[in-house]
Amino acid sequence: MFDFKDQVVALTGASSGLGVQMARGFAEQGATVILMARRVERLESLEKEIKDAGGEALAIGLDVTDDAQIDASIDKILEAYGKVDVLLNVAGGSKGGAITEMTNEAWDFTIELDLTSVFKMTRAYSRVMKEAGYGRIINIASMYGMMGTNQQQTAYHASKAGVINFTRAAAAELAPYGVTVNCICPGFFATELTIETLETDAFQQYMNISVPMARYGKEGELNSAAIFLAAKESAYVTGVILPIDGGWSSSK
Repeated sequence: MFDFKDQVVALTGASSGLGVQMARGFAEQGATVILMARRVERLESLEKEIKDAGGEALAIGLDVTDDAQIDASIDKILEAYGKVDVLLNVAGGSKGGAITEMTNEAWDFTIELDLTSVFKMTRAYSRVMKEAGYGRIINIASMYGMMGTNQQQTAYHASKAGVINFTRAAAAELAPYGVTVNCICPGFFATELTIETLETDAFQQYMNISVPMARYGKEGELNSAAIFLAAKESAYVTGVILPIDGGWSSSK
């Protein structure tokens, strides 16, 4: 079960953070991993790492907000492997600010990168999957898409909530064609961008109060959920919104 040999798994946001962690996880399961992001030099380093370990990977430069680049990425994958079995929409980012001060630019940037890009990637890749009669799409949202918090990140909250309900609607629409669409909502996870904050005494005190497990997520602890949702064996699982947050959301 969960053998990904001969499966082609494409990930956006694969140059850092959770994207790198999940790319490594799928490579360990035998998948051919397509690494997509804007920072090509980082992708090529990860591609080499995976190949040196005996796996198969392909780095493709991609801006997930650019329609032409999205179409070009599909062409490259099909040319190299003839199919794409799994898409993980991991890329994201945000610009915050208080509601009374947030600029249009900050709002538009966040919505385009976190929500519109998921639509664009899903639109393009689901066409290929629909034609093949098989596919797995996994969207990475956030626990902040499930509830409001006073983080002065309303655009991020709104975009991730949009990803959640987009997932449900896309799952219903694509279900007749053998394509499942599911969503993972991570809590606090260690990445190169977050670890400095997560390791502070103040944040540890916050986790002691708000996270039942009283810790942040460790590297690789999202991989099992992604692998489960992407597996052939999970053909009857679609429209699922899965929080992985140490119990943070369930305690609210």
